[in-house]
Amino acid sequence: MIRRVRGSGPGGQRRNKVETGAHLTHRPTGQIVEATERRSFEDNRKIGLHRLRLALAVRHREPAAGSPTRAPTDLWRRRTGGPRLAVAAEHEDVPALLAEALDRLAACDDDPVAAAEQLGVTRTRLVRLLQLHPPALAALNARRVARGERPLR
Repeated sequence: MIRRVRGSGPGGQRRNKVETGAHLTHRPTGQIVEATERRSFEDNRKIGLHRLRLALAVRHREPAAGSPTRAPTDLWRRRTGGPRLAVAAEHEDVPALLAEALDRLAACDDDPVAAAEQLGVTRTRLVRLLQLHPPALAALNARRVARGERPLR
């Protein structure tokens, strides 16, 4: 569900009168995000949708999707040209790539070497993908610390 909201903070009269912000709620999970930093509702809606996809990618695991016997998705293979993984933090593919990486890590007991090998990238590239969205790396590190393993940097 997407709802228009007024932005707060500086920005003058227009910001105080026009509902250009976007408040997004994912009904099945109750995940909520808000974007109010842009001047147009459409821009804020796009930013909010990207944030919602990132939040869902970090929060919800699909262990079957990350099973060691399953091949990486077409999106993953297109984005990796060998051991490289080229994508910018703001790119629309990042949430799906993060979800796939986190699912694979969960299936490999959060072992980045095993997950990277199954995904066809280097461990460093896998960790750099997680670093694009700090909450993703924090979620992985919380699971690793709970197991008594050292966190990734």
